[in-house]
Amino acid sequence: MKQPIVCCSPEVMGGTAVFYGTRVPVQTLLDYIEAGDTIDDFLEGFPSVTRKQVIAFLEEAKDRLIQTVS
Repeated sequence: MKQPIVCCSPEVMGGTAVFYGTRVPVQTLLDYIEAGDTIDDFLEGFPSVTRKQVIAFLEEAKDRLIQTVS
């Protein structure tokens, strides 16, 4: 079974969606991207998140968006 990318638990950050195994909200990545920062900038600020997790999250978001509009 594949490891989840994102998890939500009331015990972690009050149920906010975070990268699995961390306390880093996925919204933080989106805020970085929206501000024009790079993935490397985000990873430097949040070393508990891996590049693999970020790419997997973005791929999943892309796939879901494409399914929604198709």
